[in-house]
Amino acid sequence: MAQGFAPLVAGSAHHQQAMTYCILQGSRSEPMKNLPSRFRRLDGALADLPLEEPMLLTELDGFLTALVVGPDTIPQAEWLQSIWGSDDSVDPPFDDPADVQWFVDAVMARYAEIVRDLTRGKPQPIFDTDDRNGDVLWEAWIDGFAEAVALRPESWTALGDSTDPDTADAMAQIMSLIAIVTNETELDSIEVNALDAHAPAQIVAAVLKLHAAHTQNAGASSATPPAATKVGRNDPCPCGSGKKSKRCCG
Repeated sequence: MAQGFAPLVAGSAHHQQAMTYCILQGSRSEPMKNLPSRFRRLDGALADLPLEEPMLLTELDGFLTALVVGPDTIPQAEWLQSIWGSDDSVDPPFDDPADVQWFVDAVMARYAEIVRDLTRGKPQPIFDTDDRNGDVLWEAWIDGFAEAVALRPESWTALGDSTDPDTADAMAQIMSLIAIVTNETELDSIEVNALDAHAPAQIVAAVLKLHAAHTQNAGASSATPPAATKVGRNDPCPCGSGKKSKRCCG
């Protein structure tokens, strides 16, 4: 079935070029006037992180998708550090302690949506589009996916060596796109350009295959998102400092 895009207006001023977000969601393109406020606020919070190149919404979407379909379950505190870049600091990345809980909840809400959509067999990845020509910019999404792969590279390599043809094919497609983004591809410019037009649809197909393999290998329970419940005062702080929440952000 042919795939279509529904553009969503981006809310972050961090973008260097005029862009919109789009969600690949089926055969029809249904423009929306405004990015949903929850996405707009999350995108703004990501852009405001004290990082030279923060992970914005489309990258976060690719990153979370890889966590959902990946071969290993990675502790939340570990992968949150990849998003807000606080692994070398004991200080939380937000001035207001309440913002830590809000940020975690917002990220986990998107995680849960990804799980839901994959379980229904209807993934809706968030891509950038270029306002100047309408091109879908899938590269940032793949960048985010690659960041999650880098957390457990050996496990992803093993997944690529799977004897299941669907899993091996999905990994080959994803790794081919990662190689393009990282300038490590062996394809020539003509082949890259030909692949570019079909990349969004290939991403959807590959992610569905990886999710099927993940569910089969780990069981349906592994597809349940980690609970985004309130952090207990005696629990480890989600900022990754190693301190109890009550003595850090709580």
